[in-house]
Parts: sequence; structure tokens; C-alpha cells
Amino acid sequence: MTSPVADDDLTDLQRRENGMRVRREVLSDEHVDRANDGITPLTADFQDFITRVAWGDVWQRPGLDRRMRSVAVLASLIAHGHHEELAMHLRAALRNGLTIAEVKEVILQSAVYSGVPAANTAYRVAQQVYGDEA
Repeated sequence: MTSPVADDDLTDLQRRENGMRVRREVLSDEHVDRANDGITPLTADFQDFITRVAWGDVWQRPGLDRRMRSVAVLASLIAHGHHEELAMHLRAALRNGLTIAEVKEVILQSAVYSGVPAANTAYRVAQQVYGDEA
């Protein structure tokens, strides 16, 4: 059986390098540099894991473009109440081509499926992230 991942023959080093490139493109150099500066012996394996797997594999799969991946991430973060990650991915959504108007709709849609309190908090976080642009 073949893997649905286009680059299933990549080495861990290649996944790490590709993952770091995508992570920087999506989250920004500043964010990744801050995250890298905060790596400790306790968190090093986790940072390597998310760089290789989340960014080096999943974010590069051909099935969804980055706009659609951002929509999925926003909806999931709203549903699970991960507000710190939500703020980061609200910024990333704009880099991935979503507009603030589209983000607003994602949050409204989340109200129906994840609850009004979750959406209310997401709007508050979005207002903090986007400021007057919102």
C-alpha cells in the first residue's frame, strides 16, 4: 500500500529543513526565532517533533492549500479553547491568504458547532490580534 504523503521518502533531516521553512512562512521568522530561543532540554524533542511532523509533513500534504489548512486550524483551536495558539494562527491566517472578513465568518461558523462562548472568546482574541483592522 502506498502512502498518501507525496514525499514519503524524505529523511528526518529533510523533513526538519522543509518543516522549518514552512513554519517560518506560516508563522513568521520572528515567531519561530522566539520559539527556538526558548528551547530547553525539556522541550527540544517536542520542538523537533512538531517541526518534522506538523510542518514538515502535514502542512505540506497536497490535499489542502494553506488557506484551507488555516480554516481547519482556526476552527479546531476555537473548539478546544486554545487561545494562545489561536492568536498565533489568526496572524498566520492572514499570511496564508485569508481576509479578516473570512476569519470573522470562520469564528461565526464556529459559534454554531463549538458554542457561543467559544466564539465570543475567539472574537475577543481576534480583536486583540487585529486591532483596528477588525
